[in-house]
Amino acid sequence: MKGAKVTVRALRTRQGPDIDVYAFFLPGDQVTQVADITRLRRGEGNLEGFQRKEIRAHVSEIAEFLSQGPVLFPNAIILALSPQVRFKSARGPAGEIGSVRSGELLIPIRPEGQRAAWIVDGQQRSLALARAEQADLQVPIVAFVSDEVETQRAQFILVNKAKPLSSRLIDELLPSMSMALPKSLKPRQFPSALCAALAENPASPLQGLIKRESQGDGAKGVITDSGLTKAIAANLRPAGALGAYDPASGADAAFQALCIYWAAVRNAFPDAWGRSSEESRLMHSAGIQAIGALMDPIWTRADASADPAAEVAAALTRIAPRCRWTEGEWEGLGWAWDDVQATSKHIKGLSEHLLKLDRELSRPAR
Repeated sequence: MKGAKVTVRALRTRQGPDIDVYAFFLPGDQVTQVADITRLRRGEGNLEGFQRKEIRAHVSEIAEFLSQGPVLFPNAIILALSPQVRFKSARGPAGEIGSVRSGELLIPIRPEGQRAAWIVDGQQRSLALARAEQADLQVPIVAFVSDEVETQRAQFILVNKAKPLSSRLIDELLPSMSMALPKSLKPRQFPSALCAALAENPASPLQGLIKRESQGDGAKGVITDSGLTKAIAANLRPAGALGAYDPASGADAAFQALCIYWAAVRNAFPDAWGRSSEESRLMHSAGIQAIGALMDPIWTRADASADPAAEVAAALTRIAPRCRWTEGEWEGLGWAWDDVQATSKHIKGLSEHLLKLDRELSRPAR
């Protein structure tokens, strides 16, 4: 395989900060021969890759469609190319129209894991094409030259934003993005970064308890990251506990506030802490969001006190006897502890109930 390469006729232009972009066609079964799929995972503490897991049913469905015979398959696959690819421009003025140049693109063929291209969008289609052995089907390819993982991740998110891409996957990738993001994604970046810090930082009381998309089906955590991210996003609203903190200068302070609060939650509910959501509704998405909503009034008072940690602990200790995370019935709600589900009705009802308890129990004794 040494020295082997694929040569295709291609059009080249440039976008952004002098990034070469190519358009060409490849036989369907060659896409996975020249390009790797970098799956999202954790490697030695760092986030690696960006692609979601293979969806076998989807791949099989596409492969079955392709195997029916001659088909129309105009969907372009997007690749990131290594700077090691080579482009030979066609000679003469006929090879250039405006800012577009025609020529030959040479892509080295290498073993899996060392390839000179990466699939940014179209992994399910690429796998289906390989399994259907559609060598006679010329697949449109759009490719840009970059071996920077951040650039590849950014394009992956932008391409898949309007598709049914897992919200958890997007949230886990967002903290690693330093480039400009669409307005709809930007507000999600700070809460996602704080959730990542709580999941990974040894100083966090939640370290090891949060399930991330990159951990796959073998994740050992008990708290789904989406519920925690939503709770933090609510705390970051202008009137919330963390509303005064901003990503540029207040990230460390916001993280410390969250650590103090969630450590107090752990200490106030030791029997419900660290158990599966089936055994403890405190660890359930509904419980996480409800107890997260309680942070707003408690931290607002505590932040103005001489000892914030002690104030938070005292507030949660007052409420603890009225909570039913692992057994019994919520007084005033009429719900058994395991009736609570991740529905808007239950999350709102439980949040309002805890906020009411806090107001009643925090009043000065007469």
